[in-house]
Amino acid sequence: MTRTITPRLRTLALLFLAVAGALLVGAGPASAHAALTGSDPAQGVVVDKAPDQVSLTFSEQVSMSSGSLRVLDPKGKRVDSGEPSNVSGTTYAVRLVSGLGDGTYTVAYQVVSADSHPVAGAYTFSVGAPSRTTVSVSGETVGGGVVGWLYGFGRYVSYAGFIVLVGGAAFVLACWQRGSGVRAVQRLVVGGWVALTAATLWLLLLRGSYTGSGAFGDVFDLNLLGQVLQTKTGAALVSRLLLLAVAALFIAVLFGAYARQSPAALNDGAARRLPDPGDTEEKRDLTFGLAIGGTVVAAGLAASWAMAEHASTGLQPGIAMPVDVLHLVAVATWLGGLVALLVSLYRAPAETPVDAAAVRRFSAVAFGSVLTLVATGIYQSWRQLGAWSAFTDTRYGQLLLVKIGLVALLVGIAWISRRWTARLTDAAGSTSGAARSRTARSEKERSKKERYEKERVTAAAEARGSGKSGAGTKRAAQLARQRAAVDAARQKRLRDGDPSRFGLRRSVFAEASVAVVLLAVTTALTQTEPGRTELEAQAAQSSSASSSAADSSGALTLDMPFDTGGKDGKGLVRIDLDPARVGGNELHVYVQRPNGRAFDIPEVKIAFTLEAKKIGPLPVTPDHITTGHWSASGVQIPMAGDWKIAVTVRTSDIDQTTISKNAQIG
Repeated sequence: MTRTITPRLRTLALLFLAVAGALLVGAGPASAHAALTGSDPAQGVVVDKAPDQVSLTFSEQVSMSSGSLRVLDPKGKRVDSGEPSNVSGTTYAVRLVSGLGDGTYTVAYQVVSADSHPVAGAYTFSVGAPSRTTVSVSGETVGGGVVGWLYGFGRYVSYAGFIVLVGGAAFVLACWQRGSGVRAVQRLVVGGWVALTAATLWLLLLRGSYTGSGAFGDVFDLNLLGQVLQTKTGAALVSRLLLLAVAALFIAVLFGAYARQSPAALNDGAARRLPDPGDTEEKRDLTFGLAIGGTVVAAGLAASWAMAEHASTGLQPGIAMPVDVLHLVAVATWLGGLVALLVSLYRAPAETPVDAAAVRRFSAVAFGSVLTLVATGIYQSWRQLGAWSAFTDTRYGQLLLVKIGLVALLVGIAWISRRWTARLTDAAGSTSGAARSRTARSEKERSKKERYEKERVTAAAEARGSGKSGAGTKRAAQLARQRAAVDAARQKRLRDGDPSRFGLRRSVFAEASVAVVLLAVTTALTQTEPGRTELEAQAAQSSSASSSAADSSGALTLDMPFDTGGKDGKGLVRIDLDPARVGGNELHVYVQRPNGRAFDIPEVKIAFTLEAKKIGPLPVTPDHITTGHWSASGVQIPMAGDWKIAVTVRTSDIDQTTISKNAQIG
């Protein structure tokens, strides 16, 4: 039987690792959960005068360090001064040095979003006119590479450890108390604790490099570790370690004092003593205490995720965090209990098999967990998506659809398992009429064991009589162990030969296989930008692109104040060029007094010059249309570029001035 069990468990483990690796490798760099929604100067614009500062606006609050926001000149030299500061809300700014020359400047940012994920990017703007730049903006990504892959795998292992630890303990306390004395179940729960503890320590070490340089050599940098401990994520990981110390005490009691009061097996083939009837009250109190303590520890461990990730930011965090805790505990109770049931069905000793009552109780617990998952999942989906279109238009929504499909598949297989559970229960009930037969078989087995023991004693006595006491006793003990092993194997074969139990084992194995894939998809989901945030970022980028397009290929508008020095010599000239592209354009000129009222002046002349190509000046003399309004049609722009638009205004016979601005046309 061992040869048929081991390959299946090995297959499950390989599936576990393969799916995790495929998703983590395919995911690439962790998606940003905070999106850049605005900037000043905006991306790609050309400004006449160098700004005093550069400001960035994100979709949520972010954490910044001294090098989080950098501004580089065309030669790659930093021109930012001082540390970035929070201007207001989600807008952050860094001041620039004075006296910046013309050319293209690069803004590079690397921050950590409020839900703990790194965000990086870069864009350019120009002063005066665009120029060549030696700065590359293509490599501004974080969360990828070897460190990113290791961090993602650590998250997967931490989720798996939490599920096995909490779900396995819940299965023992709520469904199969006899399992507290079964070695296979003990190893499973302890293994979950070890996996979660190791993964938490690993994530703590990787965190600094993951959100910073991405270099593996920085993993053991104590300075980075000190910085991580001061962040929200570092505090969450440390609190998780403290709770795991409490969980170790819980496990010691569960598999120590509590197990000694439960009829189970010390190991495969050796039965424990039955508890004294007087211990019933004590066991009930211990069960209640373990249930309360275990629930508190499980909720605390779940909160270490909720307090630092998606639930802690965005809409309704005060509601979202408790809902997230409830969701995680329900997942662990269902999937972790499923793994514990699978191990119990395959590895429990023949003397203490998982009975129908335990399977039936787990079925009820799993059903309650699924209802909780549906309720909390609906709220989380609404909160993270915000629109039906996000299901198909965002990666988060697409992964969520995959998760919903896997949950539906898992529930379908669970329904099949419930049918096998009912058959197992019916089989147990139908055999109640054959109790006398079972009693007779038990008596027969007992007499057989007594006969084996008598033969062993006789063989030992004969050996002593023949002067071979040591060898005879050893031989008799060996024969007794062999016969006991044969009897145990026969009992296990009879137990596993039950078609209802075989069908249940097969369906539970299928459930566990789907659960492995579901856990991998869930882990990828937690590292993906929420659909609501992605849609907001797309809308902001679309608005920016539309504005830029309107500026470059729509009606270009320039406001230029003037002062000729004479009477009524101050005012404002507004230039509208439509559609501001190569070829014919419509030009409108509006002249206003400082109070905003239109007024006429003796003369207005326009000239276009493309200095980079030595084209121009191309003069344009607009026609007077009405008070304060001049117009010219068919204004030809021969090629795209950064054009200098010069306007000459004359307010009297001797008072005249020329003002100019640069604008991208075409």
